[in-house]
Amino acid sequence: MNPSLIDIGVNLMHRSFDTDRDTVVASALEAGVSPLILTGTSLRNSEGAARYAEQFPGKLFATAGVHPHDTRHCTAVTLGKLRQLAKLPQVVAIGECGLDFNRDFSPRDVQKKWFEEQVKLACELQMPLFLHEREAHVDFVRLLKPYIGSMNKAVVHCFTGTMQELQTYLQLGFYIGITGWICDERRGKHLRELVKRVPLDRLMLETDAPFLTPRDLPVKPQDGRNEPQFLPHIAAAVAGCLGKTAEEVVDATTRTSREFFGLE
Repeated sequence: MNPSLIDIGVNLMHRSFDTDRDTVVASALEAGVSPLILTGTSLRNSEGAARYAEQFPGKLFATAGVHPHDTRHCTAVTLGKLRQLAKLPQVVAIGECGLDFNRDFSPRDVQKKWFEEQVKLACELQMPLFLHEREAHVDFVRLLKPYIGSMNKAVVHCFTGTMQELQTYLQLGFYIGITGWICDERRGKHLRELVKRVPLDRLMLETDAPFLTPRDLPVKPQDGRNEPQFLPHIAAAVAGCLGKTAEEVVDATTRTSREFFGLE
């Protein structure tokens, strides 16, 4: 397989990787998954991701942002620190940011306020947005629409939504991130049809590790933890849905990801 399959969403600073982070990166490289883009989900997490990525120039990059779950901790200071992080060469997008009305770990008005602040920051810096939306589609789109003209680019990561939602995102010019959810014969069945509607120049692949381990892996990890090394399996599943070879999907999504994040 092409040695440059890009995982656009890895939660590598998650505690489940604390004991073997370097090994996980090495296993990914061995599986032909490189570079990895580490997802920043809080200020502390974004700082950790940027520091760690710095040790692997050209192989690891990071995003800087605050996930909706964590927005209750945001202040003006948070935004200033994200702005500083965004200037680092290894930081390639603002996010993970968005709205999550599934669990409401942060109040909805707080989520909206700090989501909008991060969208403004991305527009100001002309950086891509790495977006999260769960059970909040209407408010999510309403908040983003005024900024479409000022925005650089945006990807709706871990898309699992409906046909109508997909069409809305594509019409707005957004990119779509697909995870191992597509390998789940129970919950991911509809995605196998919807992925056919995503143009290859708008499609990117991700594991969202350590979450969303593909259910149909031939050899399942004992601890159930997802890793970037499993991304070729997801690429093959997507290729099967599209009636293309895995190499075609790898080439196309890699090209799209490199262009989206401005990777050399």
